Amino acid sequence: MSLWLRSEDFREGDHLAGVHVLSEDFGFGCKGRNLSPQLSWGDVPDGTKSFAITCFDPDAPTDCGFWHWLVVNIPQDAKAVPQGAGDAAGAGLPMGALQIRTDFGRPGYGGPCPPPGGEPHRYVFSVYALGVPELPVTSETSAAIVSFHLNAMALAKASLVGTFNR
Repeated sequence: MSLWLRSEDFREGDHLAGVHVLSEDFGFGCKGRNLSPQLSWGDVPDGTKSFAITCFDPDAPTDCGFWHWLVVNIPQDAKAVPQGAGDAAGAGLPMGALQIRTDFGRPGYGGPCPPPGGEPHRYVFSVYALGVPELPVTSETSAAIVSFHLNAMALAKASLVGTFNR
């Protein structure tokens, strides 16, 4: 058995629903509700002391992709987050979880909103099982540094990909 990631809101390769799309208040021209999807995971490896969740768009029109969501320091007994847990306050996240500044410039979930036209973008949601209880980061640490720590401390990683275009 190996770590797995699932969602009640979408399956691997599904087009993400409007409820998960970026809202107008971000200023990118999308009109979704900006609710992070429900996520659950299991088959956690021995030695796991915390989890992290990320959402990354490798198809963004940048030289380095685009980080849509980063959450670290999720306690080891957590096995899911509800839809909407990635709001700015992180009210639906387990106690102790920390949201990191995304490429939108603030912590919390920022939904899909690729430029109009073109092929669908992939939104890679990942859960990391980590061998440490906390990462040495703050809410303002860059996504690149967080990613470095995640890859260095991961015991396992599972991903689930949704798509979106407009």
